[in-house]
Amino acid sequence: MKALVALSRFVGRTFALWVILFSAAAYAAPTAFTPMAPAIIWLLGVVMFGMGLTLTPGDFVAVVRRPRDIGLGVAAQFTLMPLIAFALTRLIPMAPEVAAGVILVGCCPGGTASNVMTYLAKGDVALSVTLTTASTLLAPFVTPALVWLLASQYLPVDAPAMFISVAQMVLLPIALGVAAKTALPGLTARLMPVLPMISVAAIVLIIATVVAINQPKLAQSGLLILAVVIAHNGLGLLLGYGAGRAAGMAVAQRRTVAIEVGMQNSGLGAALAQAHFSPLAAVPSAVFSIWHNLSGTLLVSHWRRELETVPATASRVGG
Repeated sequence: MKALVALSRFVGRTFALWVILFSAAAYAAPTAFTPMAPAIIWLLGVVMFGMGLTLTPGDFVAVVRRPRDIGLGVAAQFTLMPLIAFALTRLIPMAPEVAAGVILVGCCPGGTASNVMTYLAKGDVALSVTLTTASTLLAPFVTPALVWLLASQYLPVDAPAMFISVAQMVLLPIALGVAAKTALPGLTARLMPVLPMISVAAIVLIIATVVAINQPKLAQSGLLILAVVIAHNGLGLLLGYGAGRAAGMAVAQRRTVAIEVGMQNSGLGAALAQAHFSPLAAVPSAVFSIWHNLSGTLLVSHWRRELETVPATASRVGG
């Protein structure tokens, strides 16, 4: 069991590596992954079920105790990223399916990988977990409304059907996870150490499957989509940090809000695009998943170097 737990921790820490490796494999050998397409929704359900297993009553109490920080983070999540996405689709010529996919991933809640990045960046982990939970629970209501408002000009958007899909993909698995944790605490306690590996495997398979399905179209327009995703993610991180700074937050909280805003639940975006738009519309979410893990890792490394140099600078000044 110890070996399995160690493997799970290793897989969780190297999430970005597995996304890149399996995406490359799916691009090189798409037929090996395309049969997984019908399982995308179920794989996302596994991830959300795992999130439910991690929730405690304290996560919900935190919303009451820190309404200002939570309110700012959630507001930034559901305004900055959707508006940045919409602006990019207006400024950069792209196919309607791609534009709808860019807006869709921008309207998704924060991703669970943001909690790990916040921890590594010495941010406020409690705030990160609470923001991810709050935005995820609001997603069935907010995401379809925003997509309908911003993406209807590109593709028809059935907001009620999307609400049902998000509720099925997000709220139901989370509720089942919370119920399982309450009813079977011993079993869930044994499952928790290997949860990172299960979640990573599910997300990696979702992204790889989307890449495989769209391999020919990625060969044609992959660089354009990558450029849009880099701009979207970079502006989200920058403006998220700026929002925290404008609100007078401490550095740890600013970093947390930046990561929460900039890192989306791209697995949800891919599943929704596949179900309601087209396989091509899922590509921005797949590329986003690859890129935001890389950019998040680079940003965390930069911030950690800053933390290491500050004490040394302070000691030189003091001496």
